[in-house]
Amino acid sequence: MRHRVKGSKLSRTTPHRKATLRALSSALIKEHRIQTTHAKAKELRRFIEPLITTAKVDNTHNRRKAFSALQDKRAVSELFEVVGPAAADRPGGYTRVLKLGFRLGDSAELAVIELVDFNDVQPDKKAEKKKRTRRAGKSAKPDAKAEKETAQKEEKPEAESKEPESSEETESKKSAASAEIDTEKTAEEASAEETVEKTETASVSDADEKKDSSEKPPASEKKEASSGNEESSEEKKEDSK
Repeated sequence: MRHRVKGSKLSRTTPHRKATLRALSSALIKEHRIQTTHAKAKELRRFIEPLITTAKVDNTHNRRKAFSALQDKRAVSELFEVVGPAAADRPGGYTRVLKLGFRLGDSAELAVIELVDFNDVQPDKKAEKKKRTRRAGKSAKPDAKAEKETAQKEEKPEAESKEPESSEETESKKSAASAEIDTEKTAEEASAEETVEKTETASVSDADEKKDSSEKPPASEKKEASSGNEESSEEKKEDSK
């Protein structure tokens, strides 16, 4: 039974396990975010968070304690100069573990461990899609009405904001409008008179043509009269003979 047994051995001997945790801690301090298995991420959290707490106070004693655990000068300087001051106001909980699923091949459970103070960017929320219903057309009508009402409300203050025109300006506008109306009327009357004159001239010309045609005898009658005169002249000649 595993009663009162803390942590996991990670299927490693003690020196191997310590070396693994040192390498992971130095990588996390330098990169602020690493990917590993879920079991290693949980053990790394127990190993690195006490070191970050000691890095809040920068002195020789704390630096020696951190170096004895990490065995890496560059990681120790990064821990005390960057990570410690960033986590000064945070009372614990310096890391975050996120599961990623299972690895291909051995199906090991993967996870990401990161420092909260350097990866505290919230992901963008996706725009929620509106649920489509059969009455979507009806629901759109009130929106159109509301838009019209808002447009009318906006137009009303604009009309109210306009200053009232002076009496002289109104009189000048009225006189200009009346002059335009008079010119339009005169133009219409002139056009009507022209049309009347044209119709009268056309009717007069038609009447004259009719009179001329009635006074002139037709050509057939003229021919008959000429032929009758010739016959009478011939008869007179014969009688004289």
